[in-house]
Amino acid sequence: MLQRLAKRCVRALNDFQGRHSPIGIPPIFPEARVFPFTVPLEDAWQDIRSELDKVLERREDVPAFHQISPDQARISKGDNWKTFTFYVMGHRVDDNCTQCPQTAALLDRLPGLQNAFFSILAPRYHIPPHCGPSRALLRVHLGLKVPSDRDNCWIRVHDQFHHWRDGRVVVLDDTYEHEVRNDTDEERVVLFLDFDRPMDLPGRIVDGILVRVMRATAFVRDPLKNLEAWRNRSGPDPDKVAP
Repeated sequence: MLQRLAKRCVRALNDFQGRHSPIGIPPIFPEARVFPFTVPLEDAWQDIRSELDKVLERREDVPAFHQISPDQARISKGDNWKTFTFYVMGHRVDDNCTQCPQTAALLDRLPGLQNAFFSILAPRYHIPPHCGPSRALLRVHLGLKVPSDRDNCWIRVHDQFHHWRDGRVVVLDDTYEHEVRNDTDEERVVLFLDFDRPMDLPGRIVDGILVRVMRATAFVRDPLKNLEAWRNRSGPDPDKVAP
């Protein structure tokens, strides 16, 4: 009963957010550059890639997604989806930002940035269909290390498919069902961002309240705690969440 009520509330809130967003609610935005902040990201992608390459030299020190965000355990298995995190719902992860100063400097200037990390997907891994919780945010992927066999590496959002390109941005609405498949022998890495959806005044007021509530929940507190624990631990274990 409570679960059904919660789902109805989420749907009603998402409908409200859709009505109050002047940019519409397409699953994938046909032109990412309508969002001005995507331009400097694409222009600097090779600098970001250089810092990513240094991170990848020590893959064993990069946690799996579910080790940082336990609520992702259904879609993140073993060591197949790693994340090197810069921001968690507006909270800056200073240690990781220090390791990638050029990337961090770009992120620090992005308006409305909430989440940011390198999303590192292993070869032959499938992220099963799932939906994000709120239209308060939009998602950005900047291709950094895309398999040469692009046709077999894609994201589906609702009924639309996208194949990443190095140095190119895609903006999408993750409240639609989406899944990712990397059916290649190479890993796929994108810079993964969530930012505030453009809204009219009523929408901004509601979304501001929602974001503040989210920051007070375990949805945000647990990843921050786990990131700190991971930084202090002696060695990674991909099957366990940091205590």
